[in-house]
Amino acid sequence: METKANYVLIGAFTLVVSIGLLLFGLWAAKYSSERSWQRYQIVFDEAVTGLSVGSPVQYNGISVGSIDKLSLDPNDPRRVVAIIRADATAPIKTDTRAKLAITSLTGPAIIQLSGGTPGAPMLTAVDPRDTPLIQTAPSALQNITDTASRIVERLDQMLSDGNVARVTATLENIESITGSLAAKDQGMEALLVSARDAARSLDTTLQTTNGTMQRLDRNLVRELPAIVAKLDSTLARLDSAAGNADAILGENRAAINSFANDGLAQLGPTLTELRGLIRDLRQISDRLENNPSRFLLGRDGPKEFEP
Repeated sequence: METKANYVLIGAFTLVVSIGLLLFGLWAAKYSSERSWQRYQIVFDEAVTGLSVGSPVQYNGISVGSIDKLSLDPNDPRRVVAIIRADATAPIKTDTRAKLAITSLTGPAIIQLSGGTPGAPMLTAVDPRDTPLIQTAPSALQNITDTASRIVERLDQMLSDGNVARVTATLENIESITGSLAAKDQGMEALLVSARDAARSLDTTLQTTNGTMQRLDRNLVRELPAIVAKLDSTLARLDSAAGNADAILGENRAAINSFANDGLAQLGPTLTELRGLIRDLRQISDRLENNPSRFLLGRDGPKEFEP
């Protein structure tokens, strides 16, 4: 009986130890899991078509985690809230951005993390919440969708009823102008013929002018040496005449000085006397003209008898 009791105690002890080891293993695994992963929150302002729980999360093309939960924002159903689990050692910083991406044309959608400068602080150090918020950036698909929407809006504006009416009116005006031009083909043809004739006449005039200029250029070049020679001879003669005049002035310098000193001194009184003589002659002429008989006979002329 005592031996049977010992076996029961040994079995119970073994069972208790096994359960304790199992609980310790579960606790250690849970502690290790909590220490190796960090949860983050990402809020998208666009549809996340193709994204599901378990989809991978990549950082610059390297897998760093997966998606734990996807849900709509209860305050704004246009927004999607994604909870991801990323490697705790992943350098997710305050300037890290998340966006939707696809691995291939037919592949599933994933969350792609990018950015993160060396000097930026870690996001967990700035945001103390259990699930720090990673900011998002527009995806390539969203950019394409927005661009396509803007293009459609602009096309809709261009193809409005008013613009279509204006285009129709413009086409009608072009058709009217084309008809008018077709009706005036003969006048246009005559105008073109006149312009062609005028161009030919102008070409002939230019050719004649060009020939005249060429002949003038040749004659000028041919006669220029003779002209230069004559000019040189004339200048030589002028130089000789100037030399002769200078010699004459040198030889008669004494006579010229004597005339300038004595002759000019006597010229003044002579001119004064000549001026007086001219004045006396003017007085005699006036008297002769006014009363010639009195001036010539020394008495007045006979008076006419008046009955």
